[in-house]
Order: sequence, then C-alpha cells, then structure tokens
Amino acid sequence: MTINTRFDKSRLPSRHVTEGPARAPHRSYFYAMGITEEEIHQPWVGVATCWNEAAPCNIALNRQAQVVKHGVKKGGGTPREFTTITVTDGIAMGHEGMRSSLASREAIADTVELTMRGHCYDAIVGLAGCDKSLPGMMMAMVRLNVPSVFIYGGSILPGRLNGQDVTVQDVFEAVGRHQAGNMSDAELEILERVACPSSGACGAQYTANTMACVSEAIGLALLNSSSAPAPYESRDQFCEASGVAVMHLIEKNIRARDIVTRKSLENAARVVACTGGSTNGALHLPAIAHEAGIDFDLFDVTDIMRDTPYFVDLRPGGRYVAKDLHEVGGVPVVMKELQKAGLLHEDCITASGRTLGEELDDIRAEADGRVIYPVTTPLTRTGGVVGLRGNLAPDGAIVKVAGMSEAEQVFTGPARVFDCEEDAFAAVKAREYREGEVIVIRNEGPAGGPGMREMLATTAALSGQGMGKKVALITDGRFSGATRGFCVGHVGPEAAHGGPIALLRNGDVITLNALTGELSVALSDEELAARRAAWAGPRETQYATGALWKFAKLVGSARHGAVTHPGAQAERHVYMDQ
Repeated sequence: MTINTRFDKSRLPSRHVTEGPARAPHRSYFYAMGITEEEIHQPWVGVATCWNEAAPCNIALNRQAQVVKHGVKKGGGTPREFTTITVTDGIAMGHEGMRSSLASREAIADTVELTMRGHCYDAIVGLAGCDKSLPGMMMAMVRLNVPSVFIYGGSILPGRLNGQDVTVQDVFEAVGRHQAGNMSDAELEILERVACPSSGACGAQYTANTMACVSEAIGLALLNSSSAPAPYESRDQFCEASGVAVMHLIEKNIRARDIVTRKSLENAARVVACTGGSTNGALHLPAIAHEAGIDFDLFDVTDIMRDTPYFVDLRPGGRYVAKDLHEVGGVPVVMKELQKAGLLHEDCITASGRTLGEELDDIRAEADGRVIYPVTTPLTRTGGVVGLRGNLAPDGAIVKVAGMSEAEQVFTGPARVFDCEEDAFAAVKAREYREGEVIVIRNEGPAGGPGMREMLATTAALSGQGMGKKVALITDGRFSGATRGFCVGHVGPEAAHGGPIALLRNGDVITLNALTGELSVALSDEELAARRAAWAGPRETQYATGALWKFAKLVGSARHGAVTHPGAQAERHVYMDQ
C-alpha cells in the first residue's frame, strides 16, 4: 500500500470508517465497489449534486460531477458521489408546489449534512443548479465546517425570437398579455418553444445566478467558475480544478468557516447589490451566516446595498443575461470594480487557499461599459435592492429597484387585500383591481404559507397587462428574481405571527418609499392596537402533517433567513474534530 504523506489521516473523519482492525467490515463494503486499498486510506471527499430530471437547471450536474471526481483523484483523494433533492422554482411556480421551495433549501442542507456525517467524509465539493439548491448546499458546507468548494451548474442559454434574446421571464409575462387578449395562442406557443433552448438555470440575474455570483464573492467557489453557461464544456476545467482545490484545502486545514466570515458576507451582499440581484439574496445570506454563528440579518444586507452602486446591466431590470456577463469577464471583473471603489474586503480567504485580493490581481479584464459599467459611472448610485421599514414592517421588508427610476420608487395608494396568492392571481386575471392600488397578499410567510411562496405568476400577469408600474404589491411571501415593478416582499413580522400586515383592510392607505426606506400604513398606533385586540388569529393551514408542517413549526422570521435550527452559536459538537 502506498501512503499519501500529504494528509494526516489520523485527524480526518474518514478514519472512523477506514482505519484499524475494527473497520474491516466497513472496508469490505468498499472493496465490493472496486475501491482499492490505496484509495481507502486516502482522504474521502463527498461530491454532492442536486441532479434530477425535473428541469434544465440541474440536468447537467451529473456529468459535471464526473469531472469533479477526476479532479479529486488527481489531487490525491477518494471521491464519493451522492445526490440530494431539488425543487425547481420555475416548475413549482404559481401553484401549491411553491410551498415546497423554501423548505427544500433546509432539506438540502439537512440531507447533505446527514450523508456527510453518516459516511464520515472529510470534505465536500457541492454542485447545484437551481434557486434554493445553491444556498442549501452552501449552508451545509458552513454547518459542517469542512473543507468545501462550491460549483454552480451554469446558466441556460438565451432563446431567440424575432431577433431578440428571450428568457422564461418573457414567457411568464406573456401569460399576462395572453390573458389581456394581446397575444394569440399561436404566438404564446411559439415563445414557449424557443425561450429555453439548453440545459442550465434561468438565464438572467434571478435567484440562481444571483447566488452563483454570491458563491464566488463569498469565497466558496473558485473565481470565474460560475458564469459560463451550462452547455459550455469549458466548465469542465473549473469542475476539475474544484476537485483539486478541495484537496489543497484538506492539506492546509482550511474550512468553510475560515472562508465564510462577516467580511466575506459583506462582499457577497455588495455583489448582489451592484448586479441588481434577486431579493432572495437577503433571505439566503442571513441563513448562510446563521450556519457560521454570525449575526447578519436582512438589515445588515440592505445597509450594505444602500451604499453600493448598481453598475451591472442584467435582466430583469436591465438588458443582458448571464451569458453576456460571462463574455465580458464574469464576476471577477465586477469585483474588480468594487475593489477600485474600496468596497471590497480583499483579505478574505477563498476556495483556492489564496486571498480574494491575490486572486483579483490575476484578473486582466476590465469593465466593458455595456454589460459592466465602470463603478465611477454606475447605472444608479445605490444598489438594486433596498430594505424598507415602518409601522407596517417593524421587522423589515425588501424591494428590488434595479431598472426603476427614482420617480417610480415612491408609491402611495389604497390597499386591496387578499388572504392568499390564489385569490390575488384570480383578481388580477379578471382585472378586478384598479390603477393606483397597493395589492396586499398575506398569509404567505415562512410559517403562515407555509413555505413563503414566490409571487411571480401574479407579478408577471400584472406586467403582461401593462400594469406593472401602475400598481404596487406587498406580501409576507417572496418574489422571484424575475419579478419587475414595485413589489415588496419579506414583510415582517408575517401575518401568521400577528404582524401589522395581518391587520390591514381594504382602503387603508399604504406608502412605499424606496428612496427613504419606508413602508407604512396611515393608521395610528391606537387603531393598530384596537385591530390587534380584535384579530382572530392566524389563518388555519391545511398542512397538518408532513414536511411542510414540520417546516412551519420550526421556521423563524424572514429577517433572519427563515432558518429552522439554532445555528452555530448553539453548537457543542464539531464534526471535523470528532
């Protein structure tokens, strides 16, 4: 047997299943799978994927995982592939299935944790492709605090119709135009056939691509690994390099929480802001921070966004898609612009084992002025996502303002209240609302939904009817990264927890002001107190058993990431040091 002297096996978790006479039965299982004696005594690396056949987002992950395994072997490790679930938001959107989306983030983190613990793997390379699978995988890495490298599966290529790029966002909005009689059945059928021409996650700066940018900015992914579209076989070089990199991290004992720090979380929030990223970034960054025992809530995210220029012109607020960002240099060029403005912590360690500043020193590309503007001449002086607070949202709320003019960021109007998304969508479909109103959708928070559904079907229908700028919408649920218009999500406390949104009535005058950060209702404290005293309590849910019941019972507030366990601050057992 050849022993790899780079690694001290006596300090690694895998020793519990590979070393000593007592582990002969375990080694018998390994020999049954064709693993050699040398491989048994090397470090073991979990190669975790969210591969499934539900949607194009994850369909390429299986192939990419094979390349990662080559990299692990090249670096002197023994890779063991395993899979976990994914709920793809695009498929789950607009019906009861969306309740499973946010809960799936927790299930992904939990199942990856359980697999790693159960089989005593020493490190992880995680591949993910759709919205919740990215933060779920990163949460597992930080929770376990093992040497970790993240890889995004890549974005979808844009479709083409009538000489223009199209994405799935165009299809969602086309449904609204079709309902309004402005698009024929045949036109809708043509669009749906061409909008998604390849494997990969939704192609603009929606949640998947936002969190892919986060993976680089936070340091868990190798620089430049996230932007190449899924069909590009050039992604293989990053897959192999990630396998090699994780072996280097094992050797140097660089763990996930050495990488994910307060500073790296701030870097990630800046990248979300300057790219006009999804509001879901303000849900997932606090959840990742929670796994590291770092206090970093919605207000911390939005405070950073407030003083971060918005200078990357990506859809849905802008003109370009992920493929365009890749072609002009990707996330490293974006971070170089932040670096020039002194808005980046350069001393953060990354998955390469080097600091972010050292990595950026090797980047030669510069802002092209079309997709990535120079930070000195941004699209707007503040970030594309804004936090709101007031007597309607004491625990905060969030709105995406990328692509909105300052005049469009102030709205006052009477409330039209709905107790669930289905009722709101039916009213929008039937045009049973008026210009100038604030549509309120409540009982859709993490606990009350349960599941904190996204409202893309409703917001896309409004946009498709040409009303996206003529009404506003607030909810204790969430919005897709593809949402446009004055749409405020994460209103907290949620209705199920007795937040002020539960007390609203039709006609109450609501003010939304993204310039000053206000979300308020023209009601006195005395009137709100009287309504609270008369409140009948939270809506009864139909989900009285199963995974959604468990999620509703355990989940915390959106402000703190909608997490379901106490986090690292309560940790007493360190997996890597067992």
